[in-house]
Amino acid sequence: MATEPPKDTPFKPSELAAFDGTDSSKPIYVAIKGIVYDVTKKPEMYGAGSGYNCFAGKDASKALGKSSLKPEDCVADYSSLDEKEMETLDGWVNFFQQRYNIVGKVVDN
Repeated sequence: MATEPPKDTPFKPSELAAFDGTDSSKPIYVAIKGIVYDVTKKPEMYGAGSGYNCFAGKDASKALGKSSLKPEDCVADYSSLDEKEMETLDGWVNFFQQRYNIVGKVVDN
């Protein structure tokens, strides 16, 4: 359950990439629809070598909408999603909002 008020720290995609779970001294962040969530408390899911690590350190909106673990789908542009995939993506947004603290937003480089 998220406990902290949302933060609006800006993250360029290149900065967000540093929070991909490969450095255990840094938190793990996943962004969806431009909002950055701290998923550090679930390293077994998002940490290096874990099933959902492909989402870590980036905005993986398209992949979440497509229910895909393919690295090429782990991109912020979700404009190609169909209506059902958009519903899936919005479901993930709700899931993350209820469970993880918002630490920032993705901004253009």
